[in-house]
Amino acid sequence: MEKYLDAFVNAFTGTVSWTWKSIIFEVPWYTNYFWGLIALSLIVWILEIFFPWRKQQAIIRKDFWLDAFYMFFNFFIFSIVISGVYKILELVFSESNITTKSLALFDISQWSAWLQLLVFFVILDFVQWFTHVLLHKYAFLWKFHKVHHSVKEMGFAAHLRYHWMENIFYKPLKTFGVMIIGGFEPEQAYIVHFITIAIGHFNHANIKITWGVFKYVLNNPVMHLYHHAYVVPEGRNGMNYGISLSIWDYIFNTNYIPEDSGTIEIGFKGDDQFPQNFINQNLYGFKKGQN
Repeated sequence: MEKYLDAFVNAFTGTVSWTWKSIIFEVPWYTNYFWGLIALSLIVWILEIFFPWRKQQAIIRKDFWLDAFYMFFNFFIFSIVISGVYKILELVFSESNITTKSLALFDISQWSAWLQLLVFFVILDFVQWFTHVLLHKYAFLWKFHKVHHSVKEMGFAAHLRYHWMENIFYKPLKTFGVMIIGGFEPEQAYIVHFITIAIGHFNHANIKITWGVFKYVLNNPVMHLYHHAYVVPEGRNGMNYGISLSIWDYIFNTNYIPEDSGTIEIGFKGDDQFPQNFINQNLYGFKKGQN
C-alpha cells in the first residue's frame, strides 16, 4: 500500500512541479504546454477577429470566459489531480506483467521518427473517434458529453469545454492505442499533441476553413459545426465525430454537411434547462433522472 501512496504523491508533486516550471519558462520551449496553449489560443482568436465566419458573432462571444476556464481546468488542473491515479494504474499493469511489449500488434522501432509519429497520430485519432461515437451512443456517457454540446456560440475555446469525466473515458483507450504500437518511444509525442490542439482549436473557431480536397482527411470548422447542430438527422445519435481527421466519418458513413453558411443553431434539445455555470455543469451527469 505504501508504494502506491508514494507513487501517487510523486506523480502529483511531479506534475505540479512541471506545470510551475512551464509557467516560469524552466522547461524546453517545445514541451511547454502552458504557454503553448496560450500562444495557439491567441493566434486562432486573432484569426477569428480578423476573418470571422459568423460576422454577427461578438469577439467576446457567449460563455467565452467560461470556456477559457475550462481550457485551463481540463488541460492543467485536472491533469494534476488525476496524475497520481494514472501512476497507480501503471504500477498495477506492470505488476500484472501487462506491458507495451505484451500487447503490441506490430513493431515500429526501426521506422523513421516521423513515420512513428504519423502512426501514433493516426491510431490515437481513431481511438478518440471511436470513443466519441460511444459518448453519443450511450445515454450514461451522453450525460457527461452534454457539457461540450452546451456551447451556444462556437469559438476556439469551446474546444476544451468538456466534463472532466471524459478524461476518464478517453485515457484508458488512448493508452491501449499506444500500447499496441510496439517499439514506440513517445519522447517526441509533444509534436502530435500540439498538432491536435491546433486542429481542435481551428475546428471550433469562428473561421471558415474546409481544406479543399483535403477535407476528406482533415476535420474542419464547417464539418465540426454540424457535429454541434441542434437538429440531428433522424435515426442518428450524431454525425461528424472526427477529432483531427475526418476520414473516419467518410469511411464509416457518419459524415454530414448539407450546407456551409455557418448560421445553424447549435446545442441539443432541452439545452435551455442545462446548467449555465461550471460547478453545476460538472455535477449534472451524476444526478439521477438526468438524461
